[in-house]
Amino acid sequence: MEREPKLEAKPAEPGRETWTEEVPELALPERVSYLREHPGARWVLLAVVVLALVAAVAAWRYYAARESTDDAQIDGHITPVSARVSGTVLQVNFEDNAYVQAGTVLAQLDPKDYEVALARARAELADAEANARAAHTGVPVMSTSTASTLSSAQASLAAARKGADAARARLAEAQANYTKVAADLKRFQDLIARDEISQQQYDAAVAAEQAARATVEAAQAQVAMAQSRVAEAEAAVRAAQTAPQQVAMSEARAGAASAAVLKYQAAVEQAQLNLQYCTVRAPVTGVVSKRSVEPGQVVQAGQPLYALVNLDDLWVTANFKETQLRHMKPGQPASVSVDAFGRSYRGHVDSIGGATGARFSLLPPENATGNYVKVVQRIPVRILLDPGQDPDHRLRPGMSVVPTVLTK
Repeated sequence: MEREPKLEAKPAEPGRETWTEEVPELALPERVSYLREHPGARWVLLAVVVLALVAAVAAWRYYAARESTDDAQIDGHITPVSARVSGTVLQVNFEDNAYVQAGTVLAQLDPKDYEVALARARAELADAEANARAAHTGVPVMSTSTASTLSSAQASLAAARKGADAARARLAEAQANYTKVAADLKRFQDLIARDEISQQQYDAAVAAEQAARATVEAAQAQVAMAQSRVAEAEAAVRAAQTAPQQVAMSEARAGAASAAVLKYQAAVEQAQLNLQYCTVRAPVTGVVSKRSVEPGQVVQAGQPLYALVNLDDLWVTANFKETQLRHMKPGQPASVSVDAFGRSYRGHVDSIGGATGARFSLLPPENATGNYVKVVQRIPVRILLDPGQDPDHRLRPGMSVVPTVLTK
C-alpha cells in the first residue's frame, strides 16, 4: 500500500510560509513502484549509473596507464675535489654552499717548492739537449773518420804486402849470390890445397862468402820485418772494417741522448703541472659544500678539500616495484612531483637499472640458503628532467619526489 507524501510547513522567509514535499524512504519494492509511477526519476537514475560506469572506466584507464612511486629522490653529480699535490694552503676563496662558476680559483697552495723544481727540471733539460746535439754531430764525424781509416788501412796493407814481396825477392837474390860464392870458396879450398892459387885469392873468396852469408841473413831479417808489417796492416784493416759497428754505436749514443731529452722534457711538463696544481679551481659550475681546508693547513696529495654539486645535471632515481615495469620503457614521458615545492616537473624515462637494488647492496640476499621469503624487488629507473624548468637551481640531490610515468 503506497504511502502518501507528508507535507510540512517550513518558513522560507520571516512572515511568509511555503510548502515543500518530503519524500519518504521507501523499501525496494516501493522504490520500484515509485520509479514506475515517475518515469523521469528512472532516466535520472539511469544517467547516474551510466556516468558512474564511465567515470569508473575513465579512472581505470587513467591509473592503468600510469605507474607511480614515492620511493624516489633527486640525484646528481657530486664531485669530491682533492689536492693534486702536497703543500701549505695560502688562501681559501669560498664558503660552504657558495655557487661558483667552472674555473673559479677556490684555494691556493704555496708554489715556491714547485717553482724551484721546475727551474731544476729546465736546467736538466738544457744539459740533455746539449749532449744530444753533440752526440748527433759525432755521428757523421764518426762515419767519415771510420771510412777514411778503412781506406788508409787497406792502402797500408797493400804497401806492406808489396814490401814483403820485395824483401823476399832480395832474399832470393842474396841466397843465389851466396850459393855462387860458397861454391867458389869450395873450389878455392881445393885449389889452395894444391897451391894452384895464391893465398890472397883464397882470402878474398872467404871474405866474399862471409859477405854473401851476411847479405842473406839481412835479407831474411827484412823479409820477417815485411811480414810483420803485413800482419800489422791486416790487423788495422780488420779494425777499420768495424766502421759500421762504430757508426751504429755512435748512432745509439745519439738515440740515448735524444731519449734523455724526452725524459727531461716530461720532467719539465710534470713540474709545470705540479705548479699548476697549486691553484685549486672549480672543475664544474655548481654549489661548493663540505669545506675541509683552512689557510695555513698543510695538505697532502689526495686529501679531500671540498665537494662540488653540479646543479645543471640532475635526474630522478625512482625505485619502482618489479611488477610496475611490465609496460615501462625508455622514452616514456613522466611527471615528477617535488615534495619540497609542491609542484611538478616534466621529464622522461632515460634508462632502467641493470639489476635490483638488493643486488647492489653491501650484503646482497642469498636466496639459495636459509629460509626463503618472496619479497617484491625494486629496480632503479633513471628519469631525466626536461631542461629549463629550474633556472633558479632550487632542486637539490637527495630531495624526495613522487614520479609518475605514463606507460601507455
